[in-house]
Amino acid sequence: MKNKILKVNPNDNVIVALTNLQKGETVQLNDKAFFIKENIEAKHKFFEQDTKAGSEIIMYGVIVGTTQIDVSSGQWMNTTNVKHATSPYAWRNVKQEWKAPDVSAFTNKTFNGYHRKDGRVGTANYWLFIPTVFCEKRNMDVIREALHNELGYAVTDKYKAYTKSLVEAYQSNHNVDEVDLSLAPTNKKNRVFENVDGIKFLNHEGGCGGIRQDAAVLSKLLAAYANHPNVGGVTVLSLGCQNLQVSDFERDLKAINPDFDKPLFIFEQQQSQSEEELISSAIKKTFSGLIEINELKREPAPLSKLTIGVKCGGSDGFSGISANPSVGYCSDLIVALGGKVLLAEFPELCGVEQELVDRCVNEDTANKFIHLMKSYEKIVINAGSGFHMNPSPGNIKDGLITDAMKSAGAAKKGGTSPVVATLDYTEKATISGLNLVCTPGNDVEATTGKAASGATLILFTTGLGTPTGNPVCPTIKVSTNSNLTKRMNDIIDIDCGPVVEGEKTIEQMGQAILEYCIEAASGNVIPKAVQLNQDDFIPWKRGVSL
Repeated sequence: MKNKILKVNPNDNVIVALTNLQKGETVQLNDKAFFIKENIEAKHKFFEQDTKAGSEIIMYGVIVGTTQIDVSSGQWMNTTNVKHATSPYAWRNVKQEWKAPDVSAFTNKTFNGYHRKDGRVGTANYWLFIPTVFCEKRNMDVIREALHNELGYAVTDKYKAYTKSLVEAYQSNHNVDEVDLSLAPTNKKNRVFENVDGIKFLNHEGGCGGIRQDAAVLSKLLAAYANHPNVGGVTVLSLGCQNLQVSDFERDLKAINPDFDKPLFIFEQQQSQSEEELISSAIKKTFSGLIEINELKREPAPLSKLTIGVKCGGSDGFSGISANPSVGYCSDLIVALGGKVLLAEFPELCGVEQELVDRCVNEDTANKFIHLMKSYEKIVINAGSGFHMNPSPGNIKDGLITDAMKSAGAAKKGGTSPVVATLDYTEKATISGLNLVCTPGNDVEATTGKAASGATLILFTTGLGTPTGNPVCPTIKVSTNSNLTKRMNDIIDIDCGPVVEGEKTIEQMGQAILEYCIEAASGNVIPKAVQLNQDDFIPWKRGVSL
């Protein structure tokens, strides 16, 4: 490691510990020495200078908090001596010149994707099962087990074999502690349909029993997933009497794509002769649909056809220093190549609103962002909470002690390019460039919203380790530090630890991330979340969700 400490922005008045610092030691940064007043763990921060109570704390060049007591140089920054604070924001009609990165190394590169008739290109070819109401979850589970097991998409074979071995050991009066998972036999089936990357199921808790507005939003969300470029065909299961009627779903689907032409099969249980008839009919029709979409093959597409969602979860004090800015540089490369980038998690843009407003290409885009941010925050405040309560115990333990600090690092995923559009939840991204998408910061609700807006890959950064993914959008896990990569290698795809260690620059890491995206978009590498069937899907209800 080249340096023990880091000052992220020249205007900052806090310093980041890149490694554990001991009380009484002196550390050097450029020509300045700091005497450490107390033990400070890696990822945490200490004050650069003596500071009075009520003073602004600056990190990443923005206000992230205020001091609650007098503090001194070399003292640990924590939740006792600092609280969340941000700056006001408004449209200022600031004209910014964006210097796009050099993309000459990628100009002639392509990825092999699935070309849809509307001009979009998918990075995968999935069959999608959609329930219009939670009452169909059991039927969905029965169908999933049947299709996944027999068509080669199951990932639980080794655990079933392991459980069987435990049963056999128990029944034979052998010691079950001696049964080893790695020795359990598996019966892995090859895929029946070579060009179908998976069969996905959007189980959820909605569709009925809640307010009609939630059912209406859910309908738009499900329609967006049916229309997703990574989806080749759809089977819908409906009960019949629920709030979210099939006619609502069909109307919303037609509204976003009047020329929708994918195979679409709809089954309503209350119109069926029996549950057995419903399930068998759905399986048979879907099987015929799988035969149809299996005819589609990957073909070359320009990188301008990529739509990348950027997300962070299980964040730590290195997120805004290594993984997020590396993903941000990758984002800038994609924008410069004509692609789309989706930056969401509005509670985790708290404190950097002015920077994003100033980057908006016009007043309408800025005002829509301001309106969505303030409307969302008002709902949270009316519930007796606030964006300041967004950091989780894990975030705080690893150095993210205010929401503004977390947000300033999280926003780095969006790079530096102009904001071309602001999208409300479920709105489709249609303009090339950086799009802001209104979603919660909640990991799964955010990835669910990004996919609805058209993300065909998601770059998900994490410093603590987050085992999640998305049913239709391959999710690539990017670690902020090498220790996490070693400890949870089964879920991490890319390690940004070399940035912290001083072995790679952010630009080099960003280029490597784009190279990985091209391979993943082409199906040449399969992200860990896809391999593990981490198909998490949580619709956002317009209550309080942080």
